[in-house]
Amino acid sequence: MTEVLLKELNNSDIDWMITIGHQREITPGTVLTQAGTTVTSLHILLDGILTVTTAEPENNPLTRVFAAIEGIETPSREIARLSSGEVVGEVPFIGNRLTAITVKAVEKSLILSIPQPELATKLQQDVGFAARFYRAIAIMLSDRIQSIINQLGRSNIAQGQPLKDVLFVLGKLHDSDIDWMMACGTQHRIAANTVLIHQQRPVDALYILLSGIMSLSVSDDERNPLARAFAAMEDSEVKNREIAKLLRGEIMGETPFIDGRLPAATIKAIEDSIVLSISRQQVAAKLQQDIGFASRFYQVIATLLSNKFQGMLSRLGYGRRIYSQGQPLDENIEYEDELDSSALDRMALAGKRFEWMQERLSVN
Repeated sequence: MTEVLLKELNNSDIDWMITIGHQREITPGTVLTQAGTTVTSLHILLDGILTVTTAEPENNPLTRVFAAIEGIETPSREIARLSSGEVVGEVPFIGNRLTAITVKAVEKSLILSIPQPELATKLQQDVGFAARFYRAIAIMLSDRIQSIINQLGRSNIAQGQPLKDVLFVLGKLHDSDIDWMMACGTQHRIAANTVLIHQQRPVDALYILLSGIMSLSVSDDERNPLARAFAAMEDSEVKNREIAKLLRGEIMGETPFIDGRLPAATIKAIEDSIVLSISRQQVAAKLQQDIGFASRFYQVIATLLSNKFQGMLSRLGYGRRIYSQGQPLDENIEYEDELDSSALDRMALAGKRFEWMQERLSVN
């Protein structure tokens, strides 16, 4: 993971971070981010090891009460360890307000902390930096998601809210971006049981699901990726396990644009569906030629990956919401998944954009 920032950022980006950031050494046990709180800085781990934990589900209210009385920490589960080059505290910059994970130092570590206001301003004013930054975050989030899937036995943990995701997505893009997608895209009807994307095989296009339902699944086949790919081409039986259902508005086939990796899952139509397909070559050329589009595109991808990551934690019973603990809803309490008025406004605009997009494309 050390190479991600060095590969994606350029020298001027790194120089800016060094100038604006504050380097400090932290002792074992130091908490950098606490689950359910607002993150105020982006932290880059220069040396050392950090642990990432999430709260275990607590089904017994009485157990929680006595734990609180006795001053016992909430049970937690480690889901990852971070080494040099990893980033902590990216949540505010990709659409989520509160973090669902706790990150603390395992050993004496060296970090570079960049205040949120300065980084937010830099992302708004320097689109080139924004494109490179969001791409790097997307790569890291993709790796974290894959690690969780591998760690937890590929159970059905990734169920998300695709329509909510696409509203965030369309709220971040410009009208000109959507116009370009519709002008370059081609509608395709995908019959039920048709595989749109094969796990560990090249992806030919970026897809937006306009109508229908698709299944996201991973293979239980222990053979190497090349053997699995040829088995699928020969129609040999490859056992897959569903980890999510994809609804209208979901973006699919984004993996080649993150870091050239092959898709980690198979996407198959559950029912007759309609997708908007934009060729891989066209998207790649657009990303190279239009830096503004690239910054928004990679922010969108990072946002979707972050939502999937948070969704996995919630589905596992982690990232508990305040009101799920038996406390009443209160207008003076800020809940983990609460949206502020500006976010609601963006979602309303995005909802209209999606309807307009479907009308332009005559999707029923």
